[in-house]
Amino acid sequence: MADTLTPLILDFLEWVDAGRRDQAAVMEAWRTSCPRLTVWEDAVDGGFVARRRGEDGALLVEVTPEGRRFLAAAGRPAAG
Repeated sequence: MADTLTPLILDFLEWVDAGRRDQAAVMEAWRTSCPRLTVWEDAVDGGFVARRRGEDGALLVEVTPEGRRFLAAAGRPAAG
């Protein structure tokens, strides 16, 4: 993972962890057309976030235990 993206990935993880986030909201808020700004893809590839179906059927994005460890290692405690 590029060191230049690490702060953005940490920001992304904090944002996801701050509340219930469905995939549509995540994609809208973190959309980019820049192939060098791969925050969402790097977070998924790193195992920092996962998608699951909520009880209401919505596709949710959540920070994984690995994502929480990544946040903690950077001195950013997870909300969840």
